Amino acid sequence: MRRMQHVPIGVIVWGVVFAAAAQQPIIYPAKGQSAQKQSSDTAECQVWAKQSTGVDPVALAQQSGQPAPSQQQGGRVRGAAGGAAGGAVIGAIAGDAGKGAAIGAVTGTVVGGSRQRRANRATTEQQQAGQQQASQAMATFNRAVSACMTGRGYTVQ
Repeated sequence: MRRMQHVPIGVIVWGVVFAAAAQQPIIYPAKGQSAQKQSSDTAECQVWAKQSTGVDPVALAQQSGQPAPSQQQGGRVRGAAGGAAGGAVIGAIAGDAGKGAAIGAVTGTVVGGSRQRRANRATTEQQQAGQQQASQAMATFNRAVSACMTGRGYTVQ
């Protein structure tokens, strides 16, 4: 087997960044292509795959590299404050503003916590859907690279 001497940076970035995102194809020079020829063929196939699939691996990496939004907090406190205010108004009409505020605060705490959990769950589901779409896009890109490399005489698995 021949040792690779110079590998273009794009090939290295492509391999490192996307190994976890989607299964990266393993490419073997079946017709005795040199390491330099394999590197240039891989780079050309990556450009072709980007053009034919519309998938830009660099853009996907930048999107996935962004920090996830933090989980919302403070929903119970906001709910308690709103509930206490509303309860005080209702309690004042009924004759006991303090008791109404206490009941409103407890109810508001429960409602605020429930809203916060729903919002956090929706955020998590949205993140997972985005990750799944990125993974599928990378799988499509990798299939295109594999098809191109196979067409150039490499064994790809």
